[in-house]
Amino acid sequence: MPLPFLTADRAFEAADEVALPFDDHERWRRPYRPGPWRVGMAALALLLASYVLFAAVIIALTGSASEAAAVFGCSLLVIACALRLLRMGVWVSDRGLRHVGFLFTRTLPWERIVAVRTAQQPVRWLGLPRTVQGQALTVVRRDRPAGEVAPLLTTHGADFLARAEAFDRAADAIEAWAAENRRG
Repeated sequence: MPLPFLTADRAFEAADEVALPFDDHERWRRPYRPGPWRVGMAALALLLASYVLFAAVIIALTGSASEAAAVFGCSLLVIACALRLLRMGVWVSDRGLRHVGFLFTRTLPWERIVAVRTAQQPVRWLGLPRTVQGQALTVVRRDRPAGEVAPLLTTHGADFLARAEAFDRAADAIEAWAAENRRG
């Protein structure tokens, strides 16, 4: 069964000379692949879910259906969290830019975006409170003050840690989408 949210469009990597290499610009796309840290954490969560599912089967065989249902529900929660972890990131289409987080999703139409640019700044390491110097892809919005920019991607996030070239390709692709859609 193909998982479309797990694989990024390979045309972003193949087409260096074409900024927007797709015929269908209405479809939401993530212009990069999920990083190894993100995929590894999701795989560990799914491994944990398999053990919890096995425990639910053993509990159900011992005769306690209500406890088995509770453990089964916990395993479904872990699976849902792993799938949401894989879906996190930045998605683009003709309609705008979508930032998918673990608990929230923000969609900005291109009309509300002033600029999308890469900046050297302190960034959070793997989303933890510790900050290190790195690059961040930031979006400047029309409805926010000039000093208040939200980072979309960072070089030290779960998708791009130790993958500077992948960050540069993703940032260039998102900047190209922004430039093309703000112009048109």
